[in-house]
Amino acid sequence: MSDSNITYFTNPSTFILLGIPGLEMAHVWISIPFCTMYTIAILGNFTILFIVKREPSLHEPMFYFLCMLAVTDLVMSTSTIPKMLSIFWFNSREISFSACLIQMYFFHSFSAMESGILVAMAFDRYVAICHPLRHSTILKNSVVAKIGLAVVLRSGILALPYPFLARQWPYCRTNIIPNLHCGHIAVVKLACADIRFSSYYGLFDLFSENGVDVVFITVSYTLIFRAIFRLHTKAARFKTFGTCISHLCVISALYIPDFFFSLTQRFGHNVPRHFLVLIVNVYLLVPPMLHPIIYGVRTKQIRDRLLQLFTRKET
Repeated sequence: MSDSNITYFTNPSTFILLGIPGLEMAHVWISIPFCTMYTIAILGNFTILFIVKREPSLHEPMFYFLCMLAVTDLVMSTSTIPKMLSIFWFNSREISFSACLIQMYFFHSFSAMESGILVAMAFDRYVAICHPLRHSTILKNSVVAKIGLAVVLRSGILALPYPFLARQWPYCRTNIIPNLHCGHIAVVKLACADIRFSSYYGLFDLFSENGVDVVFITVSYTLIFRAIFRLHTKAARFKTFGTCISHLCVISALYIPDFFFSLTQRFGHNVPRHFLVLIVNVYLLVPPMLHPIIYGVRTKQIRDRLLQLFTRKET
């Protein structure tokens, strides 16, 4: 096609979110598990925030980090899921260029914040197990606040190039995004330009944040496991390891799919489009839904407080 037949528009006024290509007729049915998982995520994470705020005994570093994770999950899921549901239910596919860039920024920045908070939680487990007598002096409230601020600044700054890179490219032929949300790669693939820099930056961000975070978490748990195996009795080892199970489950639910889908989006050219879009968007909901369930079931303080609330209502 000659250049004269291509219409360039640097900043299109709107994009069209196609949904799940090839499964448009099933959108209403697909919306049922999406809506269910979103509802569980909203109720579960607000419950975590409510219980930690109301219970003074939970005002500890681990639960402060858990609250940060809950807020992150709420913002990340709410920045994408309501628009998905409007596509499923009302066929409301249009999204303005500015709203698309804002959604892109929130999605990428809060995804990275989630990873950073898991590192902070791993550090909390390391101090609690390897230096239990110094836990309260090392992780004071001021230190927890500084860690939270550092996570927010790192993620917010490293996500800033995404909307700026997307804005600078010229777009042509189509403004249809074959997805349910405005991911960076999904948007810049519509550009009539060499987008290798955008792809390279996405990989740099993935490995400089999630990759570095995985290294820190691995080091923390290497030291934790070494301390656990030095305990004299099997009962003590199991009890100490039990305090880490929730965190390890959350780590697995985040990092394994995250690396898989990030690499598949860039290099999985033979993966069916509808499968990729469906699985990637399900992944957006699974961690926010699982986090309050995992910590609610595994953490005795939260579980007991939740049972107290239900018992009071019954009486």
